[in-house]
Amino acid sequence: MRGVTAPNRCVVSPMVQYRATDGLVNDYHLVHLGKFALGKFGTVFTENCAVEPRGRVTQGDLGMWHDSQVEGHKRLVRFLKQEGALAATQITHSGRKGSTPRAFDKPGELGPAGANWQRWEVVGPSALAAADGWMVPHQLEAREIEDLVKKFGEAARRADAAGYDVIEIHGAHGYLLAQFLSPLSNTRNDQYGGDRAGRMRFPLAAAKAVRDNWPEHKPMFIRVSAVDGAGGWDVDDTVAYAKELKALGIDVVDVSSGGLTGVSTALPVKRSLGFQVPFSAAVKRQAEISTMAVGLILDGPQAEAILQAGDADLIAIGRQALYDPFWALHAAQELGCDGDFGMWTPEYGWWLEKRKNNLVGLKK
Repeated sequence: MRGVTAPNRCVVSPMVQYRATDGLVNDYHLVHLGKFALGKFGTVFTENCAVEPRGRVTQGDLGMWHDSQVEGHKRLVRFLKQEGALAATQITHSGRKGSTPRAFDKPGELGPAGANWQRWEVVGPSALAAADGWMVPHQLEAREIEDLVKKFGEAARRADAAGYDVIEIHGAHGYLLAQFLSPLSNTRNDQYGGDRAGRMRFPLAAAKAVRDNWPEHKPMFIRVSAVDGAGGWDVDDTVAYAKELKALGIDVVDVSSGGLTGVSTALPVKRSLGFQVPFSAAVKRQAEISTMAVGLILDGPQAEAILQAGDADLIAIGRQALYDPFWALHAAQELGCDGDFGMWTPEYGWWLEKRKNNLVGLKK
């Protein structure tokens, strides 16, 4: 991808962890993400990093809004690269879905009990809440939108200073860019609303600002919801959007779905294995751009079948990686690529090869 080469097509998907204070990387993030590099995923993504404080989803999210946050990211990047992975980060703005509790908080909590975390103003394309009981956002003025475009670019500059190889904009799951795209959440009648071209104006401007501040030799991804899950934005819209993104120099579209309203971060349908892969295939073929597939991809043979069918170029693994941080290595073994643990970090591999030999002939 441009000037970087991933050792394989296995990617750890961005997954929020709610463990940051003031947006800073800490030991938890190093250990959490470092184990995936030890597990030999080719590319390891951080969770989403907000481009401004009010762009966080929760107060425990990582940030990329201030230069003081760069040093912590540098430490993380050094370890990921040391273990052979591409270090990747995702930047975002939550929009009207910000200032929310962590997924596992009790009703009424915004964070750890007794931490006295406070709510902040949320923003959006229109003064429409994400769901009943959610905060009504401040409708962004044109000058505020222009300022946010700059903040996306500044976040990209910081990500480069931290040493990341890959950057992704989170423009899916009902966060700010997705809110602008959908006519259900964007009812503006100025240059940032109205028809599809108007609704795409801010997301495309943010993407251009990131590309302009991101080195030419480094690839740029964007995560999209191929359908918003509420009937306002569909696959045809996504294909048109992807073509515009490609023209701006975006390299990979990370294809998810849903999340426009409420807490959901994917399409509210009955889940099946690889349920979002058809969206990736449609965008890849119709927009002629590389894509990354995500969503209930559980093992190596399933992932390999997606690649061989030409439905995606990269495979993103999320919750399955939490369950098995060595997913990529186990996939290699399932596919007959690594019978002697030669792909494992040698500190593990020699032990496991010895263990395999010791197990020969043993019975339960």
